[in-house]
Amino acid sequence: MFFGLDFSSPIFWSAFGSILLANIVLSGDNAVVIAMAARTLKPEQQTKAIFWGSAAAIVMRIVLTIVAIQLLTLPYLKIIGAILLVYIGVDLLRGEDDGDDHGKEINGMMAAIRTILIADLVMSLDNVLAVAAAAKGNLPLLVLGLLISIPLIIFGATLLTKVMERFPIIITIGAALLGFLAGEMLLTDPAVTTMFGVIGEQSVTFAGILGAVLVVALGTYLQKRTQKVASEA
Repeated sequence: MFFGLDFSSPIFWSAFGSILLANIVLSGDNAVVIAMAARTLKPEQQTKAIFWGSAAAIVMRIVLTIVAIQLLTLPYLKIIGAILLVYIGVDLLRGEDDGDDHGKEINGMMAAIRTILIADLVMSLDNVLAVAAAAKGNLPLLVLGLLISIPLIIFGATLLTKVMERFPIIITIGAALLGFLAGEMLLTDPAVTTMFGVIGEQSVTFAGILGAVLVVALGTYLQKRTQKVASEA
């Protein structure tokens, strides 16, 4: 026994496997955001941003998991989260001007880590419930499962940054994913369901599609405008 964990128990390994699997499956969208946020940095900065962003996000997710059930009952929380996801999606798609000085490099890395943390916080609101259910109330097991998932998320994000360099369309797909999640979150907020009742699955999906279109359209427009201003300067 170690911190209440019985490594010889089949129940332990079953629950541990469930946590690991749930976290890997549910962290796919998080890996996309991490890769998008780090893609504009230099290679050595990408590694640091992905590592520290992923590690901090996992620690934050552990804390969030403990209070998730209470948080999800708060009205307007998902609405705020949806607005943040739209902003992050548009900002990542729009991109930023390249800078060569050291100060801009540091600011760029910190901005990437900040984006990773905010996006992970918002997108993990629903995800952590599945992970918490797999842990069956065993906090040490939950922490262990989430910590071991760090290298898996880092590997996924690192791989995606390389793929994005060759296939920029993935950046647009990632931004659309954020918009889709934002649309879904908006209609499942307790304040919305209290006012209009439980929204049907088709309506929620349609809202997600509208959110994806909004983010891609706005992000692409701002990206082109930024490029035009840069070319005229």
